[in-house]
Amino acid sequence: MIGETHVKAGPPGLASALAASGALASDWLPSFEAVPRELFVPDRIWPGVADGTRQKPMVDRSPDPEAWRRAVYSDIPLTTQWDDGDHQGDGLGTTPTSSNSMPTMVFSMLQDLDVRPGDRVLEIGAGTGWNAGLLAHRLGDLNVVTVEFDPYVARDARENLARAGLAPTVVEGDGQLGWEQGAPYSRVIATCSLLEIPPAWLSQTAPGGIIVAPFGTEYGGEQIVRLTVNDDGTSASGRFTRSSAFMRLRQQRMDRPPFEDYLRGREWPADGVLTTTTLAPPDTGGWFEQFVIGAAVPGVFWRAECYDNGAYTLWLYSRDTLSWASADYERARTEYEVYQSGPRKLWDEVEAAWRWWDDQGRPGFDRFGLTVGPEGHTVWLDSPESPVPLRG
Repeated sequence: MIGETHVKAGPPGLASALAASGALASDWLPSFEAVPRELFVPDRIWPGVADGTRQKPMVDRSPDPEAWRRAVYSDIPLTTQWDDGDHQGDGLGTTPTSSNSMPTMVFSMLQDLDVRPGDRVLEIGAGTGWNAGLLAHRLGDLNVVTVEFDPYVARDARENLARAGLAPTVVEGDGQLGWEQGAPYSRVIATCSLLEIPPAWLSQTAPGGIIVAPFGTEYGGEQIVRLTVNDDGTSASGRFTRSSAFMRLRQQRMDRPPFEDYLRGREWPADGVLTTTTLAPPDTGGWFEQFVIGAAVPGVFWRAECYDNGAYTLWLYSRDTLSWASADYERARTEYEVYQSGPRKLWDEVEAAWRWWDDQGRPGFDRFGLTVGPEGHTVWLDSPESPVPLRG
């Protein structure tokens, strides 16, 4: 992941840091200067870290304007809402649900979008409105539509945009449906993580148009994908461009069945069959490793049960609740106990996916791509003719 960048608190310092990293290209600098981030950040924020894995204590502009400004002009994400707005108070909520994204990611994705004069852009996930504001400055208000599900977030985004002198169309609605009234679009960009690219986005994008979105797997991991829509408007294909960590589109969140649904009233290990493995469970846990495993092992998720001295159990579950597995990790061991139950041997599937990736030389995101069509989503290595082998 991209490391956190500390800069002198202010637009010039952040612009210099982003330009030096290659994220802020010269054609986006006028928009960066004309649409300052601070106009799109509320008084109360929870600064994050660059990889989006955790948030720091709340910063309030009123008592500490200097700390607030430092946060705003640092290359970090800023959480602006917890728990779909249900969280109250100064502490951390359970789940961050809206934010002002990390500037490096914002401008890197805008480079991926490759907008041209006259392009019409559909954005999914208005958030604070900053991304839509940058696009509106570059392309004009009439060429930008942003869709936001949360009416309060949409209201604030609209107010922030007005304060910046901008007025793109802000739609309150289900982002999966896009916005048919403004179609066709030459560009679509999502600022929320997806398990599936909605068909409406394909049909509302002109042939040859580009979709840029964070795409993840149910197992874990997430990458930015840049898709080109084919002439039929029902399919698209393209490569992954970088790693990412966005909040999930609300309509694609998944509830996890409780562990009791798998044991069915029996004590562990129930009917689990004991085997062993030489693959250490931590080796499967990296962000990109999870992505590759998830591409190969559909309908599976995991959790970790941690103990003392770094030991833990990796639990694997099938979404249909018919199969589960556990892999026990202890330091200094070279062989690990595995229990598996159900028609799918989940650890075997995970291990096979990891070993396939290892056999390919552990390729990174730049060698992977995605094809979306009526038959579903296919992650591939090097070309669409080489899909990641499915397990299970």
